[in-house]
Amino acid sequence: MSDNMIQLAVFIIVSALIGGLTYVKCRGQKRDENSQNKEYFLAGGGLSWVFVAGSITLTNLSTDQLVGMNGNQMMLLVWWELAAVIGLIILAKVFIPVYYRYQCTTTTELLEKRYHNKHIRAVIGGLFFLGNAFIYMPAVVYSGALLMQTMFKVDIPLMYIALIFALVGAVYAFFGGLRAVAVSDTYNGVLVLGMAVLVVVLALFAIDFDFSGIPAERLTLIGDADSPLPWQTLLTGMIFIQMYYWGTNQTITQRAMAAPNVKEAQKGVFAAAIIRIVVVPAIVVVPGIVSYKLYGDIGDAAYGRIVGDLMPGWLSGVFAAAMAAAVLSTYNSLLNSATALYVCDIHEAYFEKNPNVFKLSGYVTLGLTVLTLVLVPVYQQADSIINLLQQLNGLLSMPILSIFIVGLLFTNVDARAAIAAVIFGVLLYGSLTFSFSPFYTTVHYIHLMPVTLFSCVAFALLLNKFAFGQQTRWAGRFEAVLEK
Repeated sequence: MSDNMIQLAVFIIVSALIGGLTYVKCRGQKRDENSQNKEYFLAGGGLSWVFVAGSITLTNLSTDQLVGMNGNQMMLLVWWELAAVIGLIILAKVFIPVYYRYQCTTTTELLEKRYHNKHIRAVIGGLFFLGNAFIYMPAVVYSGALLMQTMFKVDIPLMYIALIFALVGAVYAFFGGLRAVAVSDTYNGVLVLGMAVLVVVLALFAIDFDFSGIPAERLTLIGDADSPLPWQTLLTGMIFIQMYYWGTNQTITQRAMAAPNVKEAQKGVFAAAIIRIVVVPAIVVVPGIVSYKLYGDIGDAAYGRIVGDLMPGWLSGVFAAAMAAAVLSTYNSLLNSATALYVCDIHEAYFEKNPNVFKLSGYVTLGLTVLTLVLVPVYQQADSIINLLQQLNGLLSMPILSIFIVGLLFTNVDARAAIAAVIFGVLLYGSLTFSFSPFYTTVHYIHLMPVTLFSCVAFALLLNKFAFGQQTRWAGRFEAVLEK
C-alpha cells in the first residue's frame, strides 16, 4: 500500500471516529420540541462549559489562521491572540449577562429589544448573514479543499473535495443543529490543538531551540510604523475589533448563549480564554518563525512546508484529519449561525411567525451549501477578490458595534437613527481606507477603527435628537441595562 493510501485510510478512520463519537453523544440528549429555535440553534440550552469552550475555540481556529498567521513568519502577530483574551473577557462579563437576561437566540435580537424595533434586527442580521454566505463559508471550504488536495498530492478536481466538505458540514449542521456542531467542534478541537502543538515541538527540536540568525524584527513584540501591527494600534482600535468579533458575532456568541445559565456560559468562555493564552499563540507563530530560519522568507508556504518536512509519515493522515476537522468545524458553525440569523431575524419577523424550524432550516442549509459551492470557483480564480471582500467586510465592524454600544448605554434612541449611523459609518470608513477615495489616508486602518466607532455613536445620538426629536437618556449603571 502506498504512503498516500495509508494517509487517506488513517484520515478516513479518524474522521469517522469523531463522527461516531458525536452521534453517540448527541443521540441520548432530550430535545425540547416545544421550543424549536432554542433546541436547534441553542442546543436546548444544554451545552456544558466544556463544549462551550471547545466550540468557541475551534470555530475561531481554522486553516486560514494556521497557514496565514504562520505565513507572516514573525512573533508580532501573536498580539491578535493575546488581545482576543480581552475580547473573551468582555463577552463573559458584559455581553453574556445581557444576552441571557433578554433570552436572545441571536445577538441581533438584543438590538430589537433595546430599540423596540424589529427592522434594526433584520438589517443587522441580514448583514451578518450575507457576510457568512458570501465571504466566510466559501473561503473556508476553498482553502480546506486546496489544503487537502496539496497534502495528499492527489489528482482530484478541487471542486470534488469542496463538495465533500460542504455536504459533510451541512449534514452536521442540519441533522444535529448546534448540539452536534458544538460536540464535534470539541472532539475535533482536541485533535487539532494536539497536532498543532506537536508541529510546534517538532519545529523547535528541528532548530535545537536556537533562534539565533533570525532577524530581530521577526522576533520582536514591538512593531514599528511599517510593520503589519504597529504597537500603537494595541492602544487604539485593537480592543474594539476584539469586542466586535467576540461580543457581537453570532457565530461565536451563539455557543456561549447555548449553556444552561450565565455561570456555565462564563466558565466556558473563560476556559476558551485560557486556551487562547496557553496554547494558541505558539501554534500560530512558532512554526512560521522556525521556517524562516530553515527556509527563508517563503510566506504562506511556511506552515505546509514545515509540516511536510517534519511530520512523521505515519502521522500525516492524522494531521490531515485534524486540518479537515478545523475546516468542517468552522464551516458548519458558520452554516448553523447563518441559518439562525435568517430563520429568527428575517423569516419569523416578515413571513411566518411560527414556522417548522427544522424543515425551514433544511431549505436554508441546502441553499447556503449550493451558494458556497457556486462561489468556490470565484475564490479559486482570483485572490484579489478575496482581499477585496475581506476589506469590504471590515467596513461593517465598527458601525455595527456602535449601535450595540448605543443600545446598551442609552435609552429612547430611535432605531432609524441607529440604522442611519451604520450607513454613515460604512461610508466614513470606506472614504478613509480605499485608495480611490478623495479622503484616503495612509493612517493604519486599525487607528481608523475608534474614529469610525465614536463618529457613528455621535452621529446616531445627534440624529436621534435633531432629526427624530427624541431625547436620549443615559442608561445609568450597567445593571440598568438588564432592566426590561
